Amino acid sequence: MRPCISKMFEWRLGFRKFSSAKYMILHGSRDSQGLKSGHVDGSALKMFSTSCGTLSEDAIKDNPVSDMLVDSFGRQHTYLRISLTERCNLRCQYCMPAEGTELTPSQELLSTNEIVRLANLFVSSGVHKIRLTGGEPTIRKDIEEICLQLSNLNGLKTLAMTTNGIILERKLPSLKECGLSLLNISLDTLVPAKFEFMTRRKGHERVMKSIDAAIELGYNPVKLNCVVMRGFNDDEICDFVELTREKPINVRFIEFMPFDGNVWNVKKLVPYSEMLDRVVKRFTGLQRIRDHPSETAKNFRIDGHQGTVSFITSMTEHFCAGCNRLRLLADGNFKVCLFGPSEVSLRDPLRHGVDDNELMEIIGAAVKRKKAAHAGMFDIAKTPNRPMIHIGG
Repeated sequence: MRPCISKMFEWRLGFRKFSSAKYMILHGSRDSQGLKSGHVDGSALKMFSTSCGTLSEDAIKDNPVSDMLVDSFGRQHTYLRISLTERCNLRCQYCMPAEGTELTPSQELLSTNEIVRLANLFVSSGVHKIRLTGGEPTIRKDIEEICLQLSNLNGLKTLAMTTNGIILERKLPSLKECGLSLLNISLDTLVPAKFEFMTRRKGHERVMKSIDAAIELGYNPVKLNCVVMRGFNDDEICDFVELTREKPINVRFIEFMPFDGNVWNVKKLVPYSEMLDRVVKRFTGLQRIRDHPSETAKNFRIDGHQGTVSFITSMTEHFCAGCNRLRLLADGNFKVCLFGPSEVSLRDPLRHGVDDNELMEIIGAAVKRKKAAHAGMFDIAKTPNRPMIHIGG
């Protein structure tokens, strides 16, 4: 790592923090729409469900994006998720089929220069947040160089990463110097034996050390992604919430989603309403945080806790109306919806020498074809799609 990196990107590591959103206090308060709130139980859950709104005209004027990133429903796509690799050092059951999966040959994956060129095209058109995913992004040998180049793109405000945390602890200091500003760590259980069963690998202790290392380096919050599955880890929901009491951790409970090869079954799905009810019965002083229209999670604070708790409700309460996300897969395919099977290659025209204007036309046409919403969960389960390890977490 070059010694000048720290100074070069000191300004970027101090990335703009959004001002704290005003939140309504449950137990009898009213939100800005006059909705009376109360204790959360099965009958009152609807009071805490948010439908994705649309951005105000002022917000749109303040954050202009090119027509390439605006779909036929007026949604502006300012968030790009880039998968760096299909390879992973874990074999999580909900991500990779039990029999494994055929991986794309390395020469068919995007190179660093191709990633940066495409990312620059998106950022110059209005994308201001990029998240690096995989597979496992930290196993890519040039991960620091990728972060360094992406963080230096003019107009990019946030460079984030989703990682399993296995080798993160030793790489994180240099990644932060290279501009990595937000961090999500996947962790589905606090029990080492369960971890080994779910991931088909050892490594629970290393993930916990990576979480502590991220906190020590000043990541606030450190986001923990927890896929909740009935009969496996649904009994740990409140144990995860306890992590937020003393540490700046945002636990993000994710409804189990169907992808090719992960043997999805509705009986394994623990819906948001049930997860929230368990939290409310154990913890007092739950407060709903006002969400941005493009937010995927329903966010809560708990009185006396440093951290926060969130629920990603892709199956039972989708948030398609406010979706601002696009995906660039490791093989160069472009995907406008996580659950949609449609993909278009950006790698092939790139390697055939097309210019940026032609690439923008391909991207814009794909964005315009994006549907208003994904299908219901049972239809998604029957629709061919790639395994999650191919798509990117």
